[in-house]
Parts: sequence; C-alpha cells; structure tokens
Amino acid sequence: MAKERLDKLLSHEGFGSRKDIKKMLRSKTVLVNGKQIFDSSIQIDADNDVISVDGTEIDFHRNIYLMMNKPQHVVSSSKDGEHQTVFDLLDESLRTPYLVEKLHLVGRLDMDTEGLLLFTTDGELTHRLISPKSHISKTYFCGLEHVETKEKQAEISALFAEGIFVGPDDNEPGFKCQSAFIDWKDEKTALLTIYEGKYHQVKRMFAAVGNKIVYLKRISMGKLQLDENLSLGEYKFLDDTDLQKLYE
Repeated sequence: MAKERLDKLLSHEGFGSRKDIKKMLRSKTVLVNGKQIFDSSIQIDADNDVISVDGTEIDFHRNIYLMMNKPQHVVSSSKDGEHQTVFDLLDESLRTPYLVEKLHLVGRLDMDTEGLLLFTTDGELTHRLISPKSHISKTYFCGLEHVETKEKQAEISALFAEGIFVGPDDNEPGFKCQSAFIDWKDEKTALLTIYEGKYHQVKRMFAAVGNKIVYLKRISMGKLQLDENLSLGEYKFLDDTDLQKLYE
C-alpha cells in the first residue's frame, strides 16, 4: 500500500487537525517503529509500521466489519433529524473523521425491524452482498397478526416459492418477487428466506396473502448468523471465521 503522511493518518484516527498533530508531537510521545517522531510530515506505511501515542499502539484500520443486533425504533441511517440512528449506538472510537466518511451500512432494516445489521468500510464486500447477481440469502423471523391454518400455510408456501406479486407501497411500484422459502414454526410465526431486498418486501409479501407482520427480525445474511450473545443495540467486530461465511 502507498505511504501516507503521519499527520494525515493520525487526523483520520481522531487526533485532531494537522495543526493539532504538530502540537501533539511536542506534548506527547509519538513513536514509529520504536523511534520518537517530531516531524508530522514523515511518510508512514500504515500496514507495516508500528505507531504508538504515549505508549498506546494505534490500529490503522484498513477495513472494519461490524455486526449489530439492531433494536426497534432506531433508524438505519447515519443521520436523522428526529430519531436515534444505529450510528448513534457506536462507540466514539468509531466516529473518527476517517470512519465517519467511510463506515457504511450493508443494506438497511426498517425502523421497527430488529436483528442482524452489518457495517463496513469495505465497498467491494458491500457490492457483493447487495448485488442481485450475488443471490445472497436473507432470513427473517416473522411474527404474524392472524393465525394461518395448515392448508393456508401450504398455499402461502407455494405462492412464495413460485414468486408472488406484491402491490405498490408509498412511491414504490409493485413487482414480482423472486422465489422465496418459508419454514413455518407454528400458526403465527415463520422463518422466511428471500434473495433480494426490495422496499418493505417481507411486509408486502405477507400483505399480498392477507396477513400482517407484527414482529420482524433478520437472523442471517448468507451463512452468517446473528450472534445470539448480542443484546439489542450491541455490536461486535467480525473475525475471519465470520467474514468467510459472507463469501461462501
């Protein structure tokens, strides 16, 4: 990777402006590969050089991958004038100038939908996961308003497998869904797996068969499952094993 100026890298990590970095080099001990640095303009290889500030090593993230268990009543957006956003739930260390610019959501969840939400700085992975050509599955736990008999469940399963047509919603036109798979748990709950992510799609699919979603939670994307140890609003960094599941 190409080298970058030390002050630029430290500024991205939240240490202030380049002018602030110059002052910091006089007041704090900044080491590069064990050698104290006073020149903020030196070129740094962020992938190989070891940089520390007052004994704390700085991790220059090249790419970040986060899984959140999104709660209801929180907006899947970086900014919202009225409601709390999922980015408001992140630690201050994830709100540096660099990350504010680069960290983004991989798809979204409606305000009243819970569950698996991914954040990353990796644009290539995002494209892979949201591109219709990738055919990445998304599974939702669905709580329904009305009881469905065994006969009606079989009818709904067949309609979803064939590809049901859903009507318009807000300014979005109606469309025919791709084939989807439903696993009924009881008369009012089911797991629904879809391979696209149109506006309010799951809600519109059940509306098309005369029912209504009253609880919705995304539990997986591809082979990556929501970590059951994450409470609502909590998040974790994905490890290599987690990431591999997004490429399988």
